[in-house]
Amino acid sequence: MSETIETTIAGRTLKVDYGKIGMLSDCAIFISYGDTVVLVNANASDKPREGVDFFPLSIEYEEKLYSVGKIPGGFIKREGKPTDKAILHARAIDRPLRPLFPKGYRNDVQVVCTVVSVEQDNLPDILAINGASIALCLSSIPFNTPVGAVSVGIVDEKFVINPGLEERKKSTLNLTVCATDERIMMVEAGGSEIAEDVMYDAIMFGFEECKKIVKFQKEIMDKYGKEKIVPELYKVDETLEQEVRDFCFDMVKEVMYITDRDKRNDELDAVKQKVDDEFKEKYPDNGADIAEVLYKIQKEIVRNMLLNEHRRPDGRKFDEIRPISCEVGILPRTHGTGLFTRGLTQVMTVATLGSLGDAQILDGISSEESKRYIHHYNFPSYSTGETRPLRGPGRREIGHGALAEKALIPLIPSEEEFPYTIRLVSEVLSSNGSTSQASICGSTLALLDAGVPIKRPAAGIAMGLITSEDLSKEEIITDIQGIEDFFGDMDFKVGGTEVGITAIQFDTKIHGLSKECVRGALDGARKARLFILDKINACIEAPRKELSKYAPKTFTMNIAPDKIRDVIGAGGKVINKIIAETGVKIDIKEDGKIFVMSDDTESAKKALKIIDDLTREVKVGEIYLGKVTNITKFGAFVEILPGKEGLVHISKLDFKRVNKVEDVVSLGDEILVKVVEIDNQGRINLSRKDAIKDSEKKESKEE
Repeated sequence: MSETIETTIAGRTLKVDYGKIGMLSDCAIFISYGDTVVLVNANASDKPREGVDFFPLSIEYEEKLYSVGKIPGGFIKREGKPTDKAILHARAIDRPLRPLFPKGYRNDVQVVCTVVSVEQDNLPDILAINGASIALCLSSIPFNTPVGAVSVGIVDEKFVINPGLEERKKSTLNLTVCATDERIMMVEAGGSEIAEDVMYDAIMFGFEECKKIVKFQKEIMDKYGKEKIVPELYKVDETLEQEVRDFCFDMVKEVMYITDRDKRNDELDAVKQKVDDEFKEKYPDNGADIAEVLYKIQKEIVRNMLLNEHRRPDGRKFDEIRPISCEVGILPRTHGTGLFTRGLTQVMTVATLGSLGDAQILDGISSEESKRYIHHYNFPSYSTGETRPLRGPGRREIGHGALAEKALIPLIPSEEEFPYTIRLVSEVLSSNGSTSQASICGSTLALLDAGVPIKRPAAGIAMGLITSEDLSKEEIITDIQGIEDFFGDMDFKVGGTEVGITAIQFDTKIHGLSKECVRGALDGARKARLFILDKINACIEAPRKELSKYAPKTFTMNIAPDKIRDVIGAGGKVINKIIAETGVKIDIKEDGKIFVMSDDTESAKKALKIIDDLTREVKVGEIYLGKVTNITKFGAFVEILPGKEGLVHISKLDFKRVNKVEDVVSLGDEILVKVVEIDNQGRINLSRKDAIKDSEKKESKEE
């Protein structure tokens, strides 16, 4: 059976081809929007995975360079590990889908979204979220709640659904909204300081469009969907659970009301040991089940404490932020550093300035080819007091770094204002809630310390949520710490300035957020953000007026675009010679703007003079200090600028009659000459005696 189903979204056709590809997958579809096509395959294991206490869902997003007519770079010439963008898109698919699977479902589920054709007007990542939802709904996998996803832009102060490439260039907002037909599941946003009211309206605008996509999916599901399997859900034996509860519930409750985190953890470890000693003989093979019951008890107690008793584990008010401290310049040889501490969360960010040639080259399917502002985030094991092998960044680290980068992008000065590549590295030194938002704050401090003229400081905060089972009751909390994040229902991260929002990322563990919750979280985040910005401003009010003495200095000049070839030379021979002689870095733009970077000012000035000489036009009447390069019977050839030489006829060498050229000049002499003529063949005629005469007149006037 092969079916093609279509609907219209934002005036363009969304099409699903089902039943003609991937015959051995549980479900395989082509989903297309314009000329953008994503292949989606969904499969699940027959039985639950043994020995796990989580749902093993795997979302893969693969970018094929043939989708944009590219051949991969490098020696191997094939796609390798996922790009950072592909990882971010996979996370964006995972977050709204994961909470909608049945609780206790522990079968391996894999959804693979392969981008096979890309039209830049229609984003494949948005299409992949919709495709993953459709494939799961059509499959036999126990997934019954479809989600729709759209992007929202603001062009000429109007909201636009799924903006095209040119509209995205003009848009002040890059927003992704994913929702069911009842509640919002996920939001990703980057914007140019968007006001809270405008951001809320944009989210709601996208929400309404998501409902249309969900309705379309439900129609497909009802008509073509496979019969859903009845899953084997993991559940702890009721007798065991009751015995563990009876034994330790009161002890756990007493411990969870301890406000000091370290003391609470120590006492909790002691309770766990008592439980282990009590049940290890009766239930020797049920250690994981006992741990599951203990987790459920802690969760119940903390959620009840927050929702019904209006009390936080550390005793704070619901809108209270933990103690904050800010420091700058703590590392002596780096270009800029910021240390931000909020409670037991601490992040150090280090700023490094480089040449424009240090910009990151991007080899992917998007239209973006490079970026000069880079943000990296590291989360080592010591940040939580644990031990584990140190490996490369995982998906979480890449996601957190991208979020902090997104929050600061609108504030970074343009290349014309600040001709540097900027790299920030956020090192998480201690983690107890929202290190990604702490890295925004630490990065602001580092940029200011480095002397980067950012538009204004930015800060970030994470908001949390606790809801009742039926979602009828909810409480929003500000500046969530680890225990509230662990047992809560939402992680709503908002970064921005005093003017507005620059980045949002939220996901949920429940079946979505209400409109009221979104509104409340945005308002609470603004209040907290302004409080943190006051702390940052008290530490450092403005960018330092001078760069670090260890940072390279950049000098700029402009030349005519048709002179670029003279600076570069055949095979780069000329520019490489300049670099070798001066030790500088040189970047040349297509419009003729040249950037020279060096730690030594004199070396930079020397390089600029060489380039200026290479590109200057020789003008009649000007005097030059040139070098004699060749001597003939009828005169001397003098190089007045690099690659440009003219002839001083023997009659123009001196005021008196010259019998032999060598009587006046020798090979290698530096002499003053005046350009007296440039003939129609471009040949330059020079005069030494006219240059001497003009110099004498000038000296006489000065005297």
